[in-house]
Amino acid sequence: MDLLAGAAPTPIPSRTQVVLEAIRHGILTGRLTPGQALVETELAEGFGVSKTPVREALKTLAGTGLVVMSQYKCATVRTVDAETAHQVYDVRLLLEPQALRRTVARRAPLDAAHEALERADAAADRAERSLANRDFHGALYGPCGNPLLARVLDDLRDQAALVSAAAWQRNPSWEREAREHRDILARARAGDAEGAARLLHDHMAGFVARAFPDGATA
Repeated sequence: MDLLAGAAPTPIPSRTQVVLEAIRHGILTGRLTPGQALVETELAEGFGVSKTPVREALKTLAGTGLVVMSQYKCATVRTVDAETAHQVYDVRLLLEPQALRRTVARRAPLDAAHEALERADAAADRAERSLANRDFHGALYGPCGNPLLARVLDDLRDQAALVSAAAWQRNPSWEREAREHRDILARARAGDAEGAARLLHDHMAGFVARAFPDGATA
């Protein structure tokens, strides 16, 4: 299982973090597919570590929603369905536009959001585009001035990226989402907090409704 290439950041604080980041990257880039079993012994051998850091990494990823742990402690990559997608986006729709209002009101710099858009435009595949999309949204709400609010949204970022990757696999609508991203950023940079928040809400609500029509998101 070739998960290490280009996946782990440096410097690395611990073996658990190495494994965690590599598995996360493998899931979000599609090298680890929905429903795939994540066997501790195989992963430990592949990373050249004991099973302990693998076990801890899988527990953390289960907490962020990328991995599902069964009662027998067997881990699998989460499968995205309409119910999961709408639950994730329901929370985002409640919180993320408000966070963007605060970011704009604080006149926080949005250079990181612009850089994420450029990375998305240059992405070689939908997985890398999904990661850039994840970073774009993080750059909008991250400077909101409320660390707790940002942390709650951070906890949803991986699941949102997984939803995007799954949706684009069936319907590659990223060009539409990219145009909407540019409009949101332009409105935010112009200092229009309400307008940017409204566009962001409509952007997210429209995306999940198109990608997963079997569900209801406010």
